Amino acid sequence: MTPATRQIKQKKINCKIYRYEHDTSNTSFGLEVVEKLSLNLHEVFKTLIIHLNNGDFAVALIPVSSKASMKKIAKALNIKKASMANPIDAQKITGYVQGGISPIGQKKQLKTIIDESAKKHKTIYVSGGQRGLEIEINPKDLQKLTKALFYDIILDSCL
Repeated sequence: MTPATRQIKQKKINCKIYRYEHDTSNTSFGLEVVEKLSLNLHEVFKTLIIHLNNGDFAVALIPVSSKASMKKIAKALNIKKASMANPIDAQKITGYVQGGISPIGQKKQLKTIIDESAKKHKTIYVSGGQRGLEIEINPKDLQKLTKALFYDIILDSCL
């Protein structure tokens, strides 16, 4: 069990857990999930750790088919500037390894934004807290669990 799956079980959230064999040479983690589990590209969400200009960090969840807009993320959080966090900082802050960072069960609850496109889907897929582990969850349940807000944070489609 990971901290993410423990928290889901503790809060009695309805979800499905999927495991797949992670290819250690693959660094495109979200696309690997789509391929290995035969999922819709727009329903698999990647977890980004964002560094804010005030020194804090936040979580942004976007479809793997998209790129995040740092300007939109900054606006959503009412700050001046946002950028991608250093992977080493992301691991320290969340307690998860890169490619296995879950928005759920992190060491410290960070401000979380879920791209509003998630609301179009009955369920979405997010990391379960390790490479090769994915959680299928209703976006509203994920919002409640992470105290997230929905906001348009996509720059454009990259696939």
